[in-house]
Amino acid sequence: MAEQHTPRSLIVSLYGAYGRTPDDAPAPVAELIRLLGALGVDAPSVRSSVSRLKRRGLLVPGRTAGGAAGYALSEDARQLLDDGDRRIYARDEPRLSDGWVLAVFSVPEAERHKRHLLRSRLARLGFGSAAPGVWIAPAALYEETRHTLERLHLDPYVDLFRGRHLGFAATAEAVGRWWDLAAIAKQHEEFLDRHGPVLRRWRKAPDGSAEEAYRDYLFALDSWRRLPYADPGLPQELLPAGWPGGPAAEVFAELHARLRDLGAQFVRPFGTVEGPGED
Repeated sequence: MAEQHTPRSLIVSLYGAYGRTPDDAPAPVAELIRLLGALGVDAPSVRSSVSRLKRRGLLVPGRTAGGAAGYALSEDARQLLDDGDRRIYARDEPRLSDGWVLAVFSVPEAERHKRHLLRSRLARLGFGSAAPGVWIAPAALYEETRHTLERLHLDPYVDLFRGRHLGFAATAEAVGRWWDLAAIAKQHEEFLDRHGPVLRRWRKAPDGSAEEAYRDYLFALDSWRRLPYADPGLPQELLPAGWPGGPAAEVFAELHARLRDLGAQFVRPFGTVEGPGED
């Protein structure tokens, strides 16, 4: 298993892809062990990771209809996954005319630990740093930013604004200061190197098993879902020539279309599929 695919991350990806059931029924622990086992994760690692997610308030314990121990998503976790869907499965092209959202924060010295938390959380949401205490992102990230800051009780320290960049440097030049575009491009290229061959294999041999589809899809999803957070989704005219983000998104979109529903046949009876990307 690739180093980046930690058990905890794979569990989040599993719930994100297949775990949002209409009745919010808990997933049996035995099922989680089976499904993570197909990805190379042993049972003790599954149990340990589930415990950590429970402590973070993302999973809540419960009993299945048959009385088995299981875990369901918390309300916070559902909000987190729903917000993530809008990025992971985004189809709309960003437009420069949509403008920007600015996060301006001030934290009292007595609570300076929250300053670091704010910076790290804004960076994980895809914000770039325009100046000390001033962070910027495409306006489309406003709703998720608001939800995240409220969930973490950081909203009292932040003011959010919408606006346009009016100068003095050209916007395409400024974004090169606000974000490390070379590092983001490298992540897209690594995704293409890792999952492009997987897609080509499925194109040549589309009759693979449900377990193979589940495994390839979960690994692709677990890799991809980080990228829309590292990459804020800048309009095309602000990106360097040959930007690899478009090709990487196309590879993931085709893997999603080919593999997700087939993989669901292996996942059941985890729950009725109610995943993102469906009409």
